[in-house]
Amino acid sequence: MRAMGKLLSILLFSGLLTACSGDLFKQGEDMLNQNRPLTEDEIAAGLKEALKVGTERAVDQVGQQGGYYQDQAIHIPLPAKLQPVQDALVKVGLGHYLAELEQGMNRAAEVAAPKARALFVEAVQQMSWQDVKQIYDGPDDAATRYFQKTMTPELKRMMRPVIDDTLAQVGVVQTYDRVMDRYRAIPFAQELNFDLNDYVIQHGIDGMFYYLAKEEATIRQDPAKRTTEILQRVFGRKN
Repeated sequence: MRAMGKLLSILLFSGLLTACSGDLFKQGEDMLNQNRPLTEDEIAAGLKEALKVGTERAVDQVGQQGGYYQDQAIHIPLPAKLQPVQDALVKVGLGHYLAELEQGMNRAAEVAAPKARALFVEAVQQMSWQDVKQIYDGPDDAATRYFQKTMTPELKRMMRPVIDDTLAQVGVVQTYDRVMDRYRAIPFAQELNFDLNDYVIQHGIDGMFYYLAKEEATIRQDPAKRTTEILQRVFGRKN
């Protein structure tokens, strides 16, 4: 029995040594990985992962109901060119038409925003190493500036039919027509030519980029926001 007990003790001790050795080896390997220079592939993978995460968060932020309308940072106000219309209608007790118009404009942008997700994914996949390096070494909003430069025309083309349909579905087109009919019925009203759809599209895009810049800066600066191993490795090395 004593021999059996000694044998079990030896085996147990041996197992503990093996486990400890494995842990020590893993710790050593992790330290070596942390200290070795990042490869181009790792930097590219880390940056693209950051952009994927950041754009998803930004689109989710603005694409929810109230994402524009209830957010003072990106709320789409009535166009300045419609100020004469607003002033005239408020005087005759028809200001509620403008309130309906403003709410509908924001709702249209909220509906259109999620459609941009696929465009962001495609843009990330097509980035060259030169693009990646410039963004990685650039300021906290370098990726946002890159997307604004390369994606704005395509975003406008993509959002146009969505905004057109949504403005009609939520009653904005009808409300806008009623507003302008009421306004034109006022004696000596100034004639106005204004593309409401273009206005909503541009402000919708601006709202997405506003939150993308915030998400990009957060991932670069806040370790808690680096939710994957590659993000921790690539951006943790920069801090």
